[in-house]
Amino acid sequence: MMRVLVVDDERLARLELRRLLGGHAAVEVVGEAGSLTGAKALVAALAPDLVLLNVQLPDGSGYDLLGELLDAQDAAPEVILTTGHGPSLPDSLVKPIDPERLAAALQAVAVRLGMGPGCKQSKLFVRDGQHCWLLRLDDVRLFEAEGQHTRAYLAGAAPLITRPLRDLERRLDPQRFLRASPRHIVNLADVRRIGHAADGTLQLDVAGIQVALLDASARAAHHPI
Repeated sequence: MMRVLVVDDERLARLELRRLLGGHAAVEVVGEAGSLTGAKALVAALAPDLVLLNVQLPDGSGYDLLGELLDAQDAAPEVILTTGHGPSLPDSLVKPIDPERLAAALQAVAVRLGMGPGCKQSKLFVRDGQHCWLLRLDDVRLFEAEGQHTRAYLAGAAPLITRPLRDLERRLDPQRFLRASPRHIVNLADVRRIGHAADGTLQLDVAGIQVALLDASARAAHHPI
Protein backbone atom coordinates (compact mmCIF):
# COMPACT_ATOMS: atom_id res chain seq x y z
CA MET A 1 0.00 0.00 0.00
CA MET A 2 1.35 3.42 -1.02
CA ARG A 3 0.80 5.99 1.74
CA VAL A 4 0.10 9.47 0.33
CA LEU A 5 0.11 12.94 1.91
CA VAL A 6 -1.90 15.60 0.04
CA VAL A 7 -0.64 19.20 0.34
CA ASP A 8 -2.72 22.03 -1.13
CA ASP A 9 -4.00 25.28 0.35
CA GLU A 10 -7.40 24.90 -1.40
CA ARG A 11 -9.86 22.59 0.33
CA LEU A 12 -11.67 21.76 -2.92
CA ALA A 13 -8.39 20.81 -4.56
CA ARG A 14 -7.63 18.45 -1.67
CA LEU A 15 -11.08 16.90 -1.96
CA GLU A 16 -10.61 16.39 -5.71
CA LEU A 17 -7.26 14.68 -5.16
CA ARG A 18 -8.81 12.44 -2.54
CA ARG A 19 -11.55 11.53 -5.02
CA LEU A 20 -9.06 10.72 -7.76
CA LEU A 21 -6.80 8.75 -5.44
CA GLY A 22 -9.81 6.80 -4.18
CA GLY A 23 -9.90 5.02 -7.51
CA HIS A 24 -6.53 3.38 -6.81
CA ALA A 25 -6.81 0.36 -4.52
CA ALA A 26 -3.09 0.35 -3.71
CA VAL A 27 -3.12 3.98 -2.49
CA GLU A 28 -4.04 5.24 0.99
CA VAL A 29 -4.34 8.97 1.80
CA VAL A 30 -2.82 9.24 5.27
CA GLY A 31 -3.15 13.00 5.75
CA GLU A 32 -3.73 16.48 4.36
CA ALA A 33 -1.98 19.82 4.84
CA GLY A 34 -2.89 23.30 3.64
CA SER A 35 0.45 24.98 4.25
CA LEU A 36 4.21 24.46 4.07
CA THR A 37 4.48 24.38 7.86
CA GLY A 38 1.74 21.81 8.16
CA ALA A 39 3.27 19.69 5.41
CA LYS A 40 6.66 19.58 7.15
CA ALA A 41 5.06 18.48 10.41
CA LEU A 42 3.03 15.72 8.75
CA VAL A 43 5.96 14.43 6.71
CA ALA A 44 7.90 14.04 9.97
CA ALA A 45 4.97 12.50 11.84
CA LEU A 46 3.50 10.22 9.18
CA ALA A 47 6.51 9.28 7.02
CA PRO A 48 4.43 9.01 3.82
CA ASP A 49 5.68 7.21 0.74
CA LEU A 50 4.50 10.03 -1.54
CA VAL A 51 3.66 13.72 -1.16
CA LEU A 52 1.35 15.36 -3.69
CA LEU A 53 2.64 18.91 -3.25
CA ASN A 54 1.12 22.09 -4.62
CA VAL A 55 3.71 24.61 -5.82
CA GLN A 56 1.96 27.72 -4.50
CA LEU A 57 1.30 27.68 -0.75
CA PRO A 58 0.38 30.58 1.54
CA ASP A 59 3.57 30.41 3.60
CA GLY A 60 6.10 29.53 0.90
CA SER A 61 6.85 27.56 -2.24
CA GLY A 62 6.46 23.86 -2.69
CA TYR A 63 9.88 23.94 -4.35
CA ASP A 64 11.42 24.88 -0.99
CA LEU A 65 9.93 21.85 0.72
CA LEU A 66 10.91 19.65 -2.22
CA GLY A 67 14.52 20.78 -1.89
CA GLU A 68 14.54 20.09 1.85
CA LEU A 69 13.08 16.62 1.41
CA LEU A 70 15.51 15.58 -1.29
CA ASP A 71 18.51 16.95 0.61
CA ALA A 72 17.54 15.06 3.77
CA GLN A 73 19.99 12.45 5.01
CA ASP A 74 17.17 10.05 5.94
CA ALA A 75 14.95 8.40 3.39
CA ALA A 76 12.68 11.04 1.87
CA PRO A 77 9.25 10.48 0.36
CA GLU A 78 8.61 10.62 -3.34
CA VAL A 79 7.18 13.97 -4.46
CA ILE A 80 4.80 14.85 -7.27
CA LEU A 81 4.26 18.58 -7.72
CA THR A 82 0.87 19.97 -8.66
CA THR A 83 0.41 23.41 -10.19
CA GLY A 84 -2.36 25.54 -11.61
CA HIS A 85 -0.28 27.51 -14.08
CA GLY A 86 3.20 28.45 -15.31
CA PRO A 87 6.28 26.32 -16.05
CA SER A 88 6.70 23.13 -14.08
CA LEU A 89 8.98 20.16 -13.70
CA PRO A 90 8.47 17.32 -16.19
CA ASP A 91 6.95 14.98 -13.57
CA SER A 92 4.47 17.54 -12.20
CA LEU A 93 0.69 17.50 -12.68
CA VAL A 94 -1.16 20.54 -14.04
CA LYS A 95 -4.64 21.31 -12.70
CA PRO A 96 -7.27 20.26 -13.44
CA ILE A 97 -5.48 16.97 -12.93
CA ASP A 98 -6.08 14.41 -15.63
CA PRO A 99 -6.88 10.97 -14.11
CA GLU A 100 -4.73 9.15 -16.67
CA ARG A 101 -1.70 11.36 -16.00
CA LEU A 102 -2.16 10.85 -12.27
CA ALA A 103 -2.36 7.09 -12.78
CA ALA A 104 0.85 7.13 -14.83
CA ALA A 105 2.61 9.24 -12.19
CA LEU A 106 1.51 6.87 -9.41
CA GLN A 107 2.75 3.87 -11.39
CA ALA A 108 6.14 5.51 -11.89
CA VAL A 109 6.37 6.19 -8.15
CA ALA A 110 5.40 2.60 -7.38
CA VAL A 111 8.27 1.35 -9.53
CA ARG A 112 10.77 3.63 -7.79
CA LEU A 113 9.50 2.52 -4.38
CA GLY A 114 9.99 -1.13 -5.22
CA MET A 115 6.23 -1.70 -5.42
CA GLY A 116 6.61 -2.50 -9.11
CA PRO A 117 9.18 -4.14 -11.44
CA GLY A 118 12.05 -1.79 -10.56
CA CYS A 119 13.89 -0.15 -7.70
CA LYS A 120 14.00 3.27 -6.09
CA GLN A 121 16.51 5.69 -7.57
CA SER A 122 18.38 8.41 -5.80
CA LYS A 123 17.23 11.91 -6.71
CA LEU A 124 18.44 15.47 -6.41
CA PHE A 125 16.52 18.74 -6.71
CA VAL A 126 18.58 21.36 -8.56
CA ARG A 127 17.79 25.05 -9.07
CA ASP A 128 20.12 26.72 -11.57
CA GLY A 129 19.08 30.31 -12.20
CA GLN A 130 15.44 30.33 -13.29
CA HIS A 131 15.42 26.63 -14.14
CA CYS A 132 14.64 23.67 -11.89
CA TRP A 133 15.51 20.03 -12.37
CA LEU A 134 14.51 16.92 -10.49
CA LEU A 135 17.47 14.74 -11.33
CA ARG A 136 17.62 11.02 -11.04
CA LEU A 137 21.31 10.57 -10.43
CA ASP A 138 21.49 7.45 -12.60
CA ASP A 139 20.39 9.63 -15.56
CA VAL A 140 23.49 11.85 -15.25
CA ARG A 141 26.16 10.97 -17.81
CA LEU A 142 29.01 12.91 -16.26
CA PHE A 143 29.71 14.98 -13.14
CA GLU A 144 32.42 17.64 -13.49
CA ALA A 145 33.82 19.70 -10.60
CA GLU A 146 33.72 23.49 -10.99
CA GLY A 147 35.37 24.78 -7.84
CA GLN A 148 33.06 23.93 -4.95
CA HIS A 149 30.18 23.30 -7.34
CA THR A 150 29.50 20.47 -9.78
CA ARG A 151 28.24 20.46 -13.35
CA ALA A 152 25.87 17.57 -14.17
CA TYR A 153 25.68 16.56 -17.81
CA LEU A 154 22.41 15.05 -18.95
CA ALA A 155 20.81 14.58 -22.34
CA GLY A 156 20.09 18.16 -23.47
CA ALA A 157 21.00 19.96 -20.23
CA ALA A 158 23.96 20.66 -17.95
CA PRO A 159 22.74 22.27 -14.69
CA LEU A 160 25.14 23.47 -12.00
CA ILE A 161 24.74 21.80 -8.61
CA THR A 162 25.76 23.93 -5.63
CA ARG A 163 27.65 21.22 -3.80
CA PRO A 164 31.13 19.74 -4.25
CA LEU A 165 31.85 16.60 -6.21
CA ARG A 166 32.88 14.65 -3.10
CA ASP A 167 29.43 15.13 -1.54
CA LEU A 168 27.68 13.81 -4.64
CA GLU A 169 30.02 10.84 -4.86
CA ARG A 170 28.68 9.51 -1.55
CA ARG A 171 25.21 9.24 -3.10
CA LEU A 172 26.30 7.34 -6.20
CA ASP A 173 26.34 3.60 -6.83
CA PRO A 174 30.03 2.62 -7.17
CA GLN A 175 29.00 -0.23 -9.45
CA ARG A 176 27.62 2.32 -11.92
CA PHE A 177 29.81 5.40 -11.45
CA LEU A 178 33.61 5.73 -11.71
CA ARG A 179 35.79 8.49 -10.27
CA ALA A 180 37.81 8.88 -13.48
CA SER A 181 39.87 11.89 -12.41
CA PRO A 182 40.02 14.53 -9.65
CA ARG A 183 37.39 16.56 -11.52
CA HIS A 184 35.21 13.87 -13.09
CA ILE A 185 32.82 11.08 -12.17
CA VAL A 186 31.46 9.19 -15.16
CA ASN A 187 28.40 7.01 -15.59
CA LEU A 188 29.82 3.74 -16.91
CA ALA A 189 26.62 3.06 -18.83
CA ASP A 190 27.37 6.13 -20.98
CA VAL A 191 31.01 5.31 -21.82
CA ARG A 192 31.05 4.81 -25.61
CA ARG A 193 34.67 3.82 -25.97
CA ILE A 194 38.09 3.89 -24.33
CA GLY A 195 41.09 5.17 -26.26
CA HIS A 196 44.42 6.95 -25.84
CA ALA A 197 45.07 10.69 -25.87
CA ALA A 198 48.09 12.18 -27.67
CA ASP A 199 50.19 11.92 -24.50
CA GLY A 200 49.37 8.23 -24.13
CA THR A 201 46.96 8.51 -21.22
CA LEU A 202 43.70 6.60 -21.34
CA GLN A 203 40.69 8.64 -22.42
CA LEU A 204 37.00 7.90 -22.04
CA ASP A 205 34.36 8.99 -24.51
CA VAL A 206 31.36 9.70 -22.29
CA ALA A 207 28.40 10.46 -24.57
CA GLY A 208 30.71 12.52 -26.79
CA ILE A 209 32.64 14.21 -23.95
CA GLN A 210 36.32 13.32 -23.63
CA VAL A 211 37.52 12.55 -20.09
CA ALA A 212 41.08 11.60 -19.17
CA LEU A 213 41.24 8.45 -17.04
CA LEU A 214 43.95 8.55 -14.38
CA ASP A 215 45.37 5.35 -12.96
CA ALA A 216 44.08 4.14 -9.59
CA SER A 217 46.93 5.60 -7.52
CA ALA A 218 46.59 9.03 -9.13
CA ARG A 219 42.83 9.03 -8.58
CA ALA A 220 43.29 8.12 -4.92
CA ALA A 221 45.85 10.93 -4.43
CA HIS A 222 43.40 13.54 -5.72
CA HIS A 223 40.23 12.07 -4.20
CA PRO A 224 39.39 14.91 -1.75
CA ILE A 225 37.83 17.31 -4.32
